[in-house]
Amino acid sequence: MNYSMVLPVLTGVAENKSGTRLRRNPKRAGEISEAAFVLRAHSLGFLVAKPWGDSEKYDFVLDAGSRLWRVQLKSTEVVHARGYEIQPIYSVYGQGKAGYTAEEIDALVVHIQPCDVWYVIPVEAFAGCKNLRFYPDVECKRARWESYREAWHLLRG
Repeated sequence: MNYSMVLPVLTGVAENKSGTRLRRNPKRAGEISEAAFVLRAHSLGFLVAKPWGDSEKYDFVLDAGSRLWRVQLKSTEVVHARGYEIQPIYSVYGQGKAGYTAEEIDALVVHIQPCDVWYVIPVEAFAGCKNLRFYPDVECKRARWESYREAWHLLRG
């Protein structure tokens, strides 16, 4: 039995007096990427589950048939030095920030909102990195993460 879903989203971005675009609320932008992730993963044949609450280090569980994947989703819409940047870290109450480990998640999925481009990165690939920079619309010799662009096949094994 096949199911399809429609996730209606009405969003807008204001402009300031000089006509430059203002950033959306980061929480709202994250929610939009979460909805887009569910739709994308479902369209690729994954079953998608979301843990109750937000106490886990992962945002979603993907059922690929042969195994379950704990996925942390990060998104960005802001350009920094010609690229889009995310930090694969989380806050620990009273202790600062920490990086994700293989005990906590299996993969990081990054959504570059303006381009609607996805990067699927196994946790081992970015271990120890404090920042990840992506260049989806710029030819760049230092584009370290391009091999993970749309690499949904990594979640099939």
